Amino acid sequence: MSDIFREVEEEVRQERLQKWWKKYGTYVVAGVSILVIGVAGWKLWERYDQQQRLKASSQIESAAQISAAGQNDLAAQAYAQIAKKAPSGYALVAQLSQADEYMASGRTNDAVALYMKIAETDKAGLGDVARMRAAWAQGDKLTTEDLKTLLAPLNDGKSQWRFMARELLAYRAMHDDHADAAAKAFAALAAEKDAPSSLRQRAEAMATLIRTSGGKDFGKVPEPPKQDASQGTAQGTDTP
Repeated sequence: MSDIFREVEEEVRQERLQKWWKKYGTYVVAGVSILVIGVAGWKLWERYDQQQRLKASSQIESAAQISAAGQNDLAAQAYAQIAKKAPSGYALVAQLSQADEYMASGRTNDAVALYMKIAETDKAGLGDVARMRAAWAQGDKLTTEDLKTLLAPLNDGKSQWRFMARELLAYRAMHDDHADAAAKAFAALAAEKDAPSSLRQRAEAMATLIRTSGGKDFGKVPEPPKQDASQGTAQGTDTP
């Protein structure tokens, strides 16, 4: 008797399954197809993206060789072309290198404009590098307040660029003939244990220079002595 019940129960299950499959089977097949196509598409995209990255890397290397040959304008053009089609990370690297080529060829304004574009596009990483380079490029042209504003995102307790930002501001204080402020800033940097050793050495050297010079005429070429007109005339008469 129990065998009959089991057979009946199995037939009922099969009948329910058939009805369910007739009702939902198309959706199941479609869902599986979409999943398979999605995975395949992702794999194809990964392969394509990797190829594009390898291509961009090779192009950047070729542009760097042009730069090494001293052809800065041609290198800048090459980097500009790479930036148009390369994946985002490589495009930023190409733009940063393009700005560097502008600086090397004396196109400071173009370089600064591109540095700032990168800084606005990328709020960290290469963006910070670009902001720091833009600040150095304009260190003696911007007002002190404008320079502080430009460096503000880097000059805090978390940024890895805070020491270089403070170094540039110390140089700016020298430029403004604020010897005491510059000496204190350099001395403070020299005492920073977390700062790079090369930066600490530079800061110590600058602090010593300011201290030993008494804060006068540092970083300036002295005016040549004015020649007395009468002496020049007399010397001219002695000439055979």
